[in-house]
Amino acid sequence: MRAFYSDQFVLPLPEGHRFPMAKYRLLRERLGVDVPDVLLAVAEPASDGELALVHTPSYIQSVVQGALSEAQQKEIGFPWTSGMVERSRRSAGATVMAARTALFGGEGIAANLAGGTHHAYADHGSGFCVFNDAAVAARLMQAEWGRSHKTPLNVAIIDLDVHQGNGTARIFGQDTHVFTLSLHGARNFPFTKETSDLDVELPDGCDDATYLAALEQALAELDARFQPGLVIYLAGADPHEGDRLGRLSLSFDGLEARDRRVFDWAWSKRIPLAFSMAGGYGQQMTDTVQVQVNTYRVAYAYWRRWQNRSSRT
Repeated sequence: MRAFYSDQFVLPLPEGHRFPMAKYRLLRERLGVDVPDVLLAVAEPASDGELALVHTPSYIQSVVQGALSEAQQKEIGFPWTSGMVERSRRSAGATVMAARTALFGGEGIAANLAGGTHHAYADHGSGFCVFNDAAVAARLMQAEWGRSHKTPLNVAIIDLDVHQGNGTARIFGQDTHVFTLSLHGARNFPFTKETSDLDVELPDGCDDATYLAALEQALAELDARFQPGLVIYLAGADPHEGDRLGRLSLSFDGLEARDRRVFDWAWSKRIPLAFSMAGGYGQQMTDTVQVQVNTYRVAYAYWRRWQNRSSRT
């Protein structure tokens, strides 16, 4: 199974900054030991043209040229540096590469070790998100699909980060070929929500059973309303009970069951799936990384199914 990373392109942060940048490197190191059959490759950067499938030219240039205002930088949560630009391009590029590998490369499943930057809007960033990687990947895959297929590519974005994918919801609000599904904490950031195609709000302290029942119902509704040819899955670690920003109470086992259900749903319909890690702010960073490693173990098992299917056809 192929996965793309960008943690060597460091986004320098001031001492004491609350964003856990080190988790990406730790995940890559853990995968090398715990899931060594995951083939890791450096992500290519998303180009201005690729980003412009989603983001306004003026916003892209403000990011690239370092012209973001102080207020814009504060909303994003990162100070502008050239490293921020490169890191953000690579993070978007990794989801593009994962989606392309899953959809066109015959792999069925591929991953981004970062990504899930769902708070970025077309014309501004927010909540530690500069460019919206899932949106860029969805639009680019639709364009590439359209070159050789007569029918449009439908994309389902299944967002299981604990925070609503508000930027993604707004970007695709009028797009009938993208279905946005978000399960998120009702009382968590963003405090003013957008309207996804399907929003499921969860109470503080939501446990495994409540969450999994809500997910099951949401997937059934998605199934009834939409037929995707590609899934982009945001496998946030922040619903974990040890997350400092999550407010939910899912266990390691509950989150692993969540992942199995999403991968099983896509596999049952033979829908290629690209996934990213999205949020994770564990009181112990090792907890966040463990949730993510578990996601890769689940993904790898389903990737093996794709390969066995391919070998028989």
